[in-house]
Amino acid sequence: QVQLVESGGGLVQAGGSLGLSCASSGRALSTLTRGWFRQAPGKEREFVAGVNWSGSSTVYGDSVKGRFTVSKDNAKNTMYLQMISLKPEDTAVYYCAAKRGVVTSKSDDYTYWGQGTQVTVSS
Repeated sequence: QVQLVESGGGLVQAGGSLGLSCASSGRALSTLTRGWFRQAPGKEREFVAGVNWSGSSTVYGDSVKGRFTVSKDNAKNTMYLQMISLKPEDTAVYYCAAKRGVVTSKSDDYTYWGQGTQVTVSS
């Protein structure tokens, strides 16, 4: 079993920056691909970014390219999401997730999920 716990959410003004972390525990963590998703009220869950098990490959959703950076530290069993130039439309609950295999953008492909952390960007 794998447990994921997000942290770092909060309130930030538009144009500001925020960093999220996703700590994990459980078996075979270093072999799992990780992803960040977000869900705003009344909207479907959206793929934000993903990083493969080794950290050598990253994928980003179109709406965050150039502003968000995903990374992971296998020694710390932690994935990070650094967000800059935040916009009000980035407001959502952010979830981390994990799966085996390559990074994909479909939430249904991910097996393990955290509880989420709220990010609110004020205009």
